[in-house]
Amino acid sequence: MRLAHIQIVASLSLGLVAGWGLPQPWRTYVSEKQRVLGLQDSKYEEQRWSQPGSLFGDNEAHPHRPRVGFVALGDSYSAGIGTGVEGKETNCRRGLGAYPQLIATDLAASHGRPNRTSFQFLSCTGARTEDILSSSKGRSSAAKSHQIDALNASRPVDFALLTVGGNDLGFFDVMNACIFRFYNFYSGTCKTALARAEQRLEDRAFDERLHILITELLDKVRWERKSPGFHITVTGYAQFFNDRTEPCDDMSLGIWLGPSRGGPKLARPLRRRMNEMVRAVNGKIAAAVARINRQFTRDKVLFVDYDAAFEGHRFCEPGAVEPDYGRNETWFFLVGGPDNVDRPPHGNDTTAAVTTRSNPSNEEDDEEAAPSVLVDSTTCLPPAQRSGDWGELALCYMAMSMAEDPTLRLARGGGGEIGTQKSGWHAPTYYAKTFHPRSLGHEAIRDRIYEVWSQQTDFKL
Repeated sequence: MRLAHIQIVASLSLGLVAGWGLPQPWRTYVSEKQRVLGLQDSKYEEQRWSQPGSLFGDNEAHPHRPRVGFVALGDSYSAGIGTGVEGKETNCRRGLGAYPQLIATDLAASHGRPNRTSFQFLSCTGARTEDILSSSKGRSSAAKSHQIDALNASRPVDFALLTVGGNDLGFFDVMNACIFRFYNFYSGTCKTALARAEQRLEDRAFDERLHILITELLDKVRWERKSPGFHITVTGYAQFFNDRTEPCDDMSLGIWLGPSRGGPKLARPLRRRMNEMVRAVNGKIAAAVARINRQFTRDKVLFVDYDAAFEGHRFCEPGAVEPDYGRNETWFFLVGGPDNVDRPPHGNDTTAAVTTRSNPSNEEDDEEAAPSVLVDSTTCLPPAQRSGDWGELALCYMAMSMAEDPTLRLARGGGGEIGTQKSGWHAPTYYAKTFHPRSLGHEAIRDRIYEVWSQQTDFKL
């Protein structure tokens, strides 16, 4: 672990325990460009702190009490899908390399011994705001367990991490229609999907649900009586593409082969629209956070925009030939692609559940046989839509496509023969992780959170 991380977390821990504000770090950057490069290359100027090493000594009165506690809630970007598991992967697809898990590891290490951090990891792939809200708030008692319901407020909860909004605003629908076309010709038009996403962005329903979510979370932790310094850090999303590179205009990430040899092209106008969507989502979340903070004399919610840290690490960067599975500098997953950090046992290998084989009847290098998908094309769609899980939706749409046209063949990198759930991996993860941050991306998100925390001298934990 880098010294800078331990020191920032050390100061965070002091603020949590003593109720002080976070100190301003003595980090300097020659320019904004060097700051971004520093984030990208993980090269930080060494920081020196005046806090004594005895800061992390035992709590004499309560030697077994964690020095700090926090909770992570949200969707697959918070869950860290694809970044490694220990044992069997759960339906929520939480990864070892998720940014909340990295923060928990840093906090535990800063305390000098195990079990000194109470971490409740509740984030779940496919989650919308309604999946985080308490199920008792006007919803059916038959609803699945919601994240706020699962939060144990009797444990220390000094702050919360939250990523939510992409599923509410239709990220998967846009990806499907504009990029992958899992349902082949029936995926709908990109124009329609983008228009629907823009309509959702203009709707106040998301703002209202986020407002209710924050209020419920504050009530759950009983912040006024039990945790007066409790705060929530909300993260946004990163733009997926370099939208200036001309060669990428003729490349495609489409799943199926077709007349255009691989699906819709990554033309610059499309990449710009996709990036605009991400920027709009970030703006929507930031505006909602600002409205919530106006209720309090001091801000209770902090929005962290880490998009600049992904500069140079998006799809279609100069020199990349998409789909470029060998480019570790890309911080987003491709369909079935490896992670860019080796985290055993499954941190960089989701092919344990997927065996890719060439089509023996065709010698084309960019063609793969259609997969044998273990889902029922006649019944899979309703549960997949309810779950919001990208992998379940992708597999169902692919099964429906193959049922309607058995002659379909996958484009290069589109998939393979889907096997059983071996080695702890769910087959849907192979598809669900695409366009999600890889491990180096999660490290950049963590670093940006630390940076913003250290800059917010008024952000008292």
